[in-house]
Amino acid sequence: MSRSISKVAPGWWDYTTLDSEILDDTARVTARDIEQLARPGFRVVMYDSLEDFYLAEALEYISAWKQSTADNPAGICGPIGPTEQLPLVARLVNELELDIRSAHFWGMDEWVDAQGVSVPATHPLSFARADMALCFDRIKPELQMPESHLHFPTGDLEAYSNSYDEIRCLVMQGGQGDVKHWAFNDPPKREGQYQDAPPSPEEYRKLKTRVTDLHPMTIIQNARTSGGGQVALVPTRAATVGPVETWKAEKVSIWQAGNHDNPFGMRLTTLMISKKLPDPSVPMSLLADHPNVQFNFYRPGIGVVETEMH
Repeated sequence: MSRSISKVAPGWWDYTTLDSEILDDTARVTARDIEQLARPGFRVVMYDSLEDFYLAEALEYISAWKQSTADNPAGICGPIGPTEQLPLVARLVNELELDIRSAHFWGMDEWVDAQGVSVPATHPLSFARADMALCFDRIKPELQMPESHLHFPTGDLEAYSNSYDEIRCLVMQGGQGDVKHWAFNDPPKREGQYQDAPPSPEEYRKLKTRVTDLHPMTIIQNARTSGGGQVALVPTRAATVGPVETWKAEKVSIWQAGNHDNPFGMRLTTLMISKKLPDPSVPMSLLADHPNVQFNFYRPGIGVVETEMH
């Protein structure tokens, strides 16, 4: 049976092309059901306050960096979205006098301009700029990791990818966007050999750090959340960490406060990972095959899936 055409971007694959049975099952998942979808290799954690939620996220940085030594360096890969944890990370490092000079950090992604070049830190939407301003520039100079330990997917992407072989990535954090991605691992375009079906999960998982085209939903979302709706400001391509590097991370930790995706989307990926239903039209669902995934939810942000006119 042929797959449906996307309801939002006919030239792309996305979750609206899934079998209606999966979509119908998702709509019936309650907030209580979400907790029951945990299984070995897939943990679901709930937080009842935003303070607890973002503090727990910040503590993943601290825990990872405490394990790093000069002889056995380690680090964490972190997102821009959410960002609320970043100032907390800096405050914790400073208050605990935590020497992180041996530790490492990977930024997940960065925008790419029309010429295929990563945007500079002066760009108003630069992710590296946000990481520095919200976290690393706030850490006491005597505690800071050297600039060479800050890895962003800019310039030599092969060197960025290789760094995951040279340094232990203990945790790869992420959020979940409207298109159900982590980092900018968006669904592929519906063209060429993928005209009738998206790539297989095995094929998608071979993708390394790369420059990729962004699904229209991703562009609209970033305009809404970061640009006041200025769609023209948002680049249409980005460099992003890939599944290859993600599978080198010892743990993947996804943080969902209800700001970046909706009640249906949060349920969909939880269900697909729990039931081991990976499909590249829902990139986050590919984490069904990762051995150590944790979904973190702000319980009041889970919401409900219902039809209601406003």
